[in-house]
Amino acid sequence: MIKCEYKTKKGEYDKNHTKYKMNVEDIIKATNGKLLIGKLEETCENFCTDTRKIQKDDVYIGLKGKNFDGNEYYKEALEKGAKVAIISGIKIPKEELDQFKNKTIIEVKDSLEAFGNIAAYKREQYNIPVVQITGSVGKTSTRDIVANVVRTQYKTLQTEGNQNNAVGLPCTLLKLKDHEAVVVESGMNHLGEIRYLGKIAKPTVAVITNIGTAHIGFLGSRENILKAKLEILENLKPDGYVVINNDNDMLNKWAKEDNKYKKYTFGIDQESDVMAYNIQINENNSTYNVKINNKEYIVKVPVSGKHFVYNSLCAIAVGNLLNIEPENIIKGIASFTLTKNRMEIDKIKDNITIINDAYNASYDSMKVAIEYLQELPGNRKIAVLGDMFELGKFAEEIHRKVGIEVFTHKIDVLVTVGKLAKYIADEVKYLGMPEENVVVLDTTDEAIEYLNKNLQKDDVVLLKAAHGMNFLKIFNELNK
Repeated sequence: MIKCEYKTKKGEYDKNHTKYKMNVEDIIKATNGKLLIGKLEETCENFCTDTRKIQKDDVYIGLKGKNFDGNEYYKEALEKGAKVAIISGIKIPKEELDQFKNKTIIEVKDSLEAFGNIAAYKREQYNIPVVQITGSVGKTSTRDIVANVVRTQYKTLQTEGNQNNAVGLPCTLLKLKDHEAVVVESGMNHLGEIRYLGKIAKPTVAVITNIGTAHIGFLGSRENILKAKLEILENLKPDGYVVINNDNDMLNKWAKEDNKYKKYTFGIDQESDVMAYNIQINENNSTYNVKINNKEYIVKVPVSGKHFVYNSLCAIAVGNLLNIEPENIIKGIASFTLTKNRMEIDKIKDNITIINDAYNASYDSMKVAIEYLQELPGNRKIAVLGDMFELGKFAEEIHRKVGIEVFTHKIDVLVTVGKLAKYIADEVKYLGMPEENVVVLDTTDEAIEYLNKNLQKDDVVLLKAAHGMNFLKIFNELNK
């Protein structure tokens, strides 16, 4: 068992673990900001970046987007009940300041950077475990299952939805109150982004789920993707651990070569600290055996598929690092639920099964979803696959690789939607899939029409594409 530095004795945290109340003076200190009007002692508890969601006594932060400048809406935020506004890039005339003499306005150089600095400042006030998760695929489902395990023993704050970027991470951390642990997800598509998010989160446990091909169009190679993901370690707290999937080829190789960081591994094939064996993949769940502290346990994962076995192994690894009782780890895995649109299984009329995995897509997640489709019992296995984005010059090659997976896993019918997905169809036809079983379409509306006319009793249908392809529309129409 690995000792956890946060607990002094079971269920009790050190004296630094308190509900920290930030005030205006703290914000000015964290951002090097300028107080235009207001009181330094004003407390700042709840933060908001959207004037449509402002609540009484919120702190409003004006962020500049591609098509709007939130700084210009500071008056609306204050009029709706915010007591503090943080702005940048605009000049406020004295007569306007005088209108808000009972409010507080802080000017900063860059409001997005200030948002991150405020979140980092607040995070540093808490001597609690912070688990930061990144990887090419499976971040969100891993985050969900890890957080469910951690909260069996600690009051846990976690990333919600897809808030895994430079805006979402501060939104999460600024909700810290009387929490005892944090689990956050971090996404990226360029070098430097994970480093920036790590500076804010300051993880005590860093998790890398895998290194695949997502965003390879921006980064150019899997080696650069590995480099980008490893940025998470640059802000790992002293004596912190990195948890990695030891079955991933690139992480396995890196772990063998690295002698700087403390590693805790999970896997199925490669010798790891946490390993699953006697794996049974069922229609609606999976089970396996695992040893925790040299004692054998049976783990039930409430979602089917080998990839969720990996996610649960990661949760066991994190649970071990945080000294969570094995029985609580098992309960946390058994009771977790998936974020919507990620491997969501639904039954419609005629016992047709729909696998809705339409939130995002990369080669790695396509491969996993196709493997899962093959495993499920049913009449025909139908893969409805759309374009994958951010692949640059690798777009044709990677779509064709998906075609190889479709053919190898003996999928009965392939339906492609979009310009790039046509390469998937081309590849399966080249490999010998009967042309009558390959349907090439341009739009989601065409896919809806085709499926409504052609689905048969007991069919199993996978919906998988980049988020921008709007495959959720197909799912919703079929559910009607």
